[in-house]
Amino acid sequence: MLQLRNHEGDGMAGSVITVAQQKGGSGKTTLSANLAIGLRLAGHSVALIDTDPQGSLGRWFMTRLEHNPEAVEGLEFATSSAWGITYECRKLAERFDVVIVDTPPKADSDLRPALRAADLVLVPVSMSHLDLWATESVLDLARRENREVMMVMNRTRPGTRLSGEITAAATKMAARIADATLGNRVGYAEAFGHGLSAAEGRKTPARDEVAALSAEVAQVLANG
Repeated sequence: MLQLRNHEGDGMAGSVITVAQQKGGSGKTTLSANLAIGLRLAGHSVALIDTDPQGSLGRWFMTRLEHNPEAVEGLEFATSSAWGITYECRKLAERFDVVIVDTPPKADSDLRPALRAADLVLVPVSMSHLDLWATESVLDLARRENREVMMVMNRTRPGTRLSGEITAAATKMAARIADATLGNRVGYAEAFGHGLSAAEGRKTPARDEVAALSAEVAQVLANG
């Protein structure tokens, strides 16, 4: 199993992942939830922090808790304001292997504390030029904070001209792009609505995608 900066036995703090994108509807919350379960299934304890006032990640977590209390074993959920995120991350990183921060759809001073607290910034990019353009400001803010960034191509449609155009343009943005992608699959939305992840249940392409992305993210964190 890939080892993150596990604090057990050596006093090391957990790793913090901030999921950020300026454009709304890019899939930040879906990415956060699926990555959390993907890492949990790989044996890592995970804490989730929702800084988005819309509270979708919290709704997902509470739905999961209500349907099956045992399904949140090794998971934790918290909310935080922008100014309190540094403290919240530090507190949870003492007890969990990974802390995932879901942020609201904007790239301004409110996002900076969440970027500053991160060991890795994940930027979901849906298959549209609008999403790609919105990514530039997030990348710029992350670079100013000297943070490692990885773009995640989301809602992909392999073989389409648009998908090819977006992917080609993304490679010119001087940021790491995850090898693993998340496809444009209804299974993600269906699972999320029931407090689940596409990584759970029967073997599907979506489950394989989440597993591959989780392993890749874990490897990046392990390499520091």
